[in-house]
Amino acid sequence: MANHSIQGKVALIAGGAKNLGSLIARDLAAHGARAVAIHYHDAASREAADVTMAAIRAAGAEAIALPGDLTRADTVAKLFADTVAAFGRPDIAINTVGKVLKKPIVDIDEAEYDAMAAVNAKAAFFFLKEAGRHLNDHGKVVTLVTSLLGAFTSFYSSYAGTKAAVEHFTRAAAKEFGQRGISVTAVGPGPMDTPFFYPAEEAVAVTYHKSAAALSPFSKTGLTDIEDVVPLIRHLVSDGWWITGQTILINGGYTTR
Repeated sequence: MANHSIQGKVALIAGGAKNLGSLIARDLAAHGARAVAIHYHDAASREAADVTMAAIRAAGAEAIALPGDLTRADTVAKLFADTVAAFGRPDIAINTVGKVLKKPIVDIDEAEYDAMAAVNAKAAFFFLKEAGRHLNDHGKVVTLVTSLLGAFTSFYSSYAGTKAAVEHFTRAAAKEFGQRGISVTAVGPGPMDTPFFYPAEEAVAVTYHKSAAALSPFSKTGLTDIEDVVPLIRHLVSDGWWITGQTILINGGYTTR
């Protein structure tokens, strides 16, 4: 029987320096991961990466922080190669990287579209590719998407649209990697109470989002709390191994399908 526990495993987290990625990294270390590699984009995130590494080590795991622009396929390949060089082949690979744009379709220019596609779709595709090449058998892969995949709304076409591609990548990867016992899932949180959310929204929209979920009155902020997402991620990369090829929305009833 395969061992699906987190104990003694190696994890790689893209976007692991801060926000949800950082909390996932700390949680895996606290639940027995042997080593956690965290990716950060550039020098602006280095201090946050150092703080996260210190927390991982305090929990008893080894840690390394690896920089890079994941919109380049060669950078994604290097991220995995450097993780293997430091800790051996990973057992868990989680991609939390994303970029949001709230804008009418008629106002989105080519450069904006290309940037959204590069971060949300291209980086995710090559992350899945390298996970399939480098993960140990019975590994686990999770990609963060968005609950807007279950929404009928305006202004998020380039964001939700480029994340929608990842749903199809996930299904294909789950079929292909399943021959090695590797589970592949996508998780779509609702609007999260992090610095990632607020710059894209005007005050009236923030008020709406904080009241839109069925369970909003019972949330600290009305939004999806990253502390409520982490247990689902932990389950998917351990005992939830039988879940694969799925896109799971976790949002307190913000959207559903």
